[in-house]
Amino acid sequence: MSEAWADREAIRELLAVYCFHLDAERFEEMAALFTEDGVWETAFGTGHGRAGIVAQARSIAGSEVRPRRVHQTTNIVIALEGDRAEVRSNWTLVQNTPEGPAIGSGGAYFDVVVRRGGGWLFQHRRIDRFLAPGKM
Repeated sequence: MSEAWADREAIRELLAVYCFHLDAERFEEMAALFTEDGVWETAFGTGHGRAGIVAQARSIAGSEVRPRRVHQTTNIVIALEGDRAEVRSNWTLVQNTPEGPAIGSGGAYFDVVVRRGGGWLFQHRRIDRFLAPGKM
């Protein structure tokens, strides 16, 4: 197995674990996937640093009970540059509704990930949300 292949697999795993933590509202674990000074840029605001990312995620989640949902990441393109990579991918959010499962929103992720301590972490994740109710 080549080192580049192993790096790409580790980065794909990072993207998947992020979705599992986000969907389970385990925001501290999600934020731990970022560097200490990481940035999480969303349509609803930006979190800076792990504590800021947790606070931003909690503000988006709010206090109301939300329907069960699943984020899916596809079309992953990874440009490796040593201990840094730029990653582009698409995402969709499938969630329960009274009429059954439906796509709630979708868009693209633009990531900068870095190798730290033998693993990969997000340094910056920008989330573009261009599929949503009311958008054309």
